[in-house]
Amino acid sequence: MESPTSGLPVVPNLLAAPAPGWVESTDVIVVGSGVAGLTAALHLREAGLHVTVVTKVSIDEGSTRWAQGGVAAVLDPADTPRMHASDTEIAGVGLCDPAAVRVLVEEGPTRLRELMRLGAEFDRHPDGSLMLTREGGHRADRIVHAGGDATGAEIQRALHEAVRRDPWIRLVEHALVLDLLRAPGDGPDGLGPACGVTLHVLGEGSEDGVGALLARAVVLATGGMGQIFAATTNPAVSTGDGVALAMRAGAAVTDVEFVQFHPTALIVPEQARVPGAGHAQQPLVSEALRGEGAHLVDADGKRFMLGQHELAELAPRDVVAKGIHRVLLATGAEHVHLDARHLGGTFLARRFPTIVASCRAIGVDPGEDLIPVAPAAHYASGGVRTDLHGRTSIPGLYACGEVACTGVHGANRLASNSLLEGLVFSRRIAEHIASGLPEQARPAETGAWRGGAGWVVPAATTPSLQRAMTRGAGVLRSSATLDATAAELVELGTGRGTPRTADWEATNLLTVAAALVTAAYARRETRGCHWREDFPTADERWRGHLVGAIGAHGRLTTCWEETP
Repeated sequence: MESPTSGLPVVPNLLAAPAPGWVESTDVIVVGSGVAGLTAALHLREAGLHVTVVTKVSIDEGSTRWAQGGVAAVLDPADTPRMHASDTEIAGVGLCDPAAVRVLVEEGPTRLRELMRLGAEFDRHPDGSLMLTREGGHRADRIVHAGGDATGAEIQRALHEAVRRDPWIRLVEHALVLDLLRAPGDGPDGLGPACGVTLHVLGEGSEDGVGALLARAVVLATGGMGQIFAATTNPAVSTGDGVALAMRAGAAVTDVEFVQFHPTALIVPEQARVPGAGHAQQPLVSEALRGEGAHLVDADGKRFMLGQHELAELAPRDVVAKGIHRVLLATGAEHVHLDARHLGGTFLARRFPTIVASCRAIGVDPGEDLIPVAPAAHYASGGVRTDLHGRTSIPGLYACGEVACTGVHGANRLASNSLLEGLVFSRRIAEHIASGLPEQARPAETGAWRGGAGWVVPAATTPSLQRAMTRGAGVLRSSATLDATAAELVELGTGRGTPRTADWEATNLLTVAAALVTAAYARRETRGCHWREDFPTADERWRGHLVGAIGAHGRLTTCWEETP
């Protein structure tokens, strides 16, 4: 595939880290504590397996708790799985895997009811029936919410409590997973199945805290990579750790060029930002607000989405994000406005308490004032390539949630399908693992098991990387901007850091940023949330997938695979 003329950065095949100072064993390691990770852990326990959940900060600090949107599932008798599948595939612009979509929409309602049996409470009408709403791209009311705009927080609460009740789920918090351990095997690199991970646990083991967890299977549920951009709705922990780890281990990734920018992140004025906070998480203004009738308007109060799509403000997210960017480019403004004043302050405070609180924190009253919004990096549709059982290209390594590319989302995720995907595919992973686990293997006597062979870039490179990615590989892309971004990444990749958390995260960011730029440069068309100014239309010749990997000596490779 064609590469930027400036070249691409070399990325490490292994992180610099000491050899493990301690070793423990479990049946299955789950890396991540959001909806996908905790659901996988609970289902694995149903099979009688001992599970260790490893999470980078505390159990509740990932992306799930910030989800304001709901869970999409066919619960209305007037709705059908086929209609849900159709909406999903339309949003995915020809790149969804129909088999994966069928799994999602057919198994989704059962998985959602299981979540409710665990204790998750969703909004209901006075008669006790579930309150179903509609969001962008959906042609039926099939979204359930909790607390109006606090769905993720309620799901996280219910799953957290269920995990805490099970003494056979061990939770390791404040632990950054570094690299995958693999057994000896007959692969080209002499390695076989996954058999554990190395990790850094604050305050445990040797002075540096690096140890090893051995397991018969490893499940990645580490979330997204929004922190490669300067403006993102993702929390600070979303540094692409799972995708980078999988790539260093030799796993394939796909569709990484398709990063969805949420059209309506709240713009926090400079004077309201916390000094020294750096690139903070942008508060999300859920499209459920638009679903209730809020309108997007420009500085003159004109509804600019009318005539751009039949669903106007409720068009798929890539359409709305592009519509906003056209306004910003034409006017030079930093944001547009969301007008919800006609809905009334009382209704807004009851229906969207989180959004109202975020707005009031910056001096905006949604019942009286226009809400300043602009697109921000929100969700990665691509990731570690998996099959319908969550298996990656490395035996014994599974992935689910935002870190994975199941084929459900294609070129653009349909609103509220992400939480559902985590519920559905984590269950499938647990079922596959439970159907037959191998005996524990000993790691190969190389790489992370012995330590000292890799390298990292300095943490100080992160702000420059985020600015470069936002300028050249964000919502608007072209050969020129991507080439310039690649050149900046090459320069940033020349520095060498020390084995510590901030440098490990910076190296993960460099790895996933380089993979994204490689794929985005190669895909010479506009499709879904990948928008090339120099190739402004979709091209049927590009109806397929770019599959990436890290080759020998840290060189990124990309190959083409057509969609059947």
